[in-house]
Amino acid sequence: MKISVVGTGYMGLVSGVCLASKGHDVICVDVVQDKVDLINNGVPPIYENGLKELLQSVVGKSFQASTSFKESILNTELSLIAVDTPFDGFSIDLKYIRQVAHQIGEVLKGKNGYHTIIVKSTVVPGTTEEVVLPILEEQSCKTAGIDFGVGMNPEFLREGEAIADFMDPDRIVLGGIDEKTIGKLDEVYAVFPNSDKIRTSPRTAEMIKYTANSLLATLISFSNEMGNLCAAIGNVDVVEVMRGVHLDKRFSPILESGERVFPSSLSFLAAGCGFGGSCLTKDVKALIKYGEDRGRDMAILKSVIETNRHQPFEMIRLIKKHFLALKGLKVSVLGLAFKPGTDDVRESASLAVIKALKDEDAIISAFDPIAREETEKALGLNAISYADSLEDCIRGADVILLMTSWPQFKDLPQVLEKDSLAPLLIDGRRLIDNTFVKKYEGIGLS
Repeated sequence: MKISVVGTGYMGLVSGVCLASKGHDVICVDVVQDKVDLINNGVPPIYENGLKELLQSVVGKSFQASTSFKESILNTELSLIAVDTPFDGFSIDLKYIRQVAHQIGEVLKGKNGYHTIIVKSTVVPGTTEEVVLPILEEQSCKTAGIDFGVGMNPEFLREGEAIADFMDPDRIVLGGIDEKTIGKLDEVYAVFPNSDKIRTSPRTAEMIKYTANSLLATLISFSNEMGNLCAAIGNVDVVEVMRGVHLDKRFSPILESGERVFPSSLSFLAAGCGFGGSCLTKDVKALIKYGEDRGRDMAILKSVIETNRHQPFEMIRLIKKHFLALKGLKVSVLGLAFKPGTDDVRESASLAVIKALKDEDAIISAFDPIAREETEKALGLNAISYADSLEDCIRGADVILLMTSWPQFKDLPQVLEKDSLAPLLIDGRRLIDNTFVKKYEGIGLS
């Protein structure tokens, strides 16, 4: 199928490249010429594991990027809207969704034949049918369900694992205003014959996405609340507590062979220094507002956000168990991205902790394998000092804060063996076995 993808962010570019690799002809559309040029030269403007290699395998063949919105729509039969839906603190901002809907509608006015428009951006229930569809009809002077199809197809991509998630989906949600729209989506995803597919309405598809992310956020905040309680009890480790919880066969089923299966979802039932990224916080807050607008007090989700807002400062509390003042304290921050495998620092716990340390005049050095540039954009070029390696970052440190569970940080005990000063390690992700570290504190450990 000939597909156009409007937007070249994390979700748009990954979706476009993956669909092209599965045999579709794909055009990704963006207004920024420099981004388009990079993509057409095989260089993704974002970091995502495996994206560069996959892009280079399809670019110039079944995949291209373009700034020509009109030509991209005219020369394809289905369009995916994959633009940003920023959160303004109260609700999601649909300005880019509206803008794209206007543009597509204008092109459809002069296009012969049936075209399908699918919203892939995360939007609150009702957006596809109540916002996008009317704009398309008004601008095109055509009728949805007759002249064109409208649907919603949410993504479930984890940053850092997005390629793997797209290429081996656990479920595909096909939301459409009618059977013809859903049929077109079925054609797109026929290349994934073994994946469970849900055929439903756009409104339900939108709600599935928000519910999924809200559940994951709730699991994390629940785990962090239990971890904080464990730390207050004495002689209790949340890692051991959660191990006992995970062995419930409802969480980790036992097969007939006797083998126990540990689903990856259990990683959300582990205490840490808080969740971040562009999705969970934004989506939970948006759903809270959406519920309140409909007379529903989203009490659990409000608590999820409040717990997560405070969680990074557990790292500061643990420092203050050992040091009366932070002024002049040499603190090494390991990990700036909100999770490993990505350079995304949006809502990163590291940034919240760094700002708190700066407020108390600590001396900060930081290291992340790939997120330095994005951190400089977020904090300013000279806000903190950056190291080029793990070893350089922790040299001379009084305190080490492990904020992101990058695999290479597992080597910390061996590196610290060589340090006669034995700095305090505060493990915000419980990545390190504390028996191999002289001075250790960890989230959820008393």
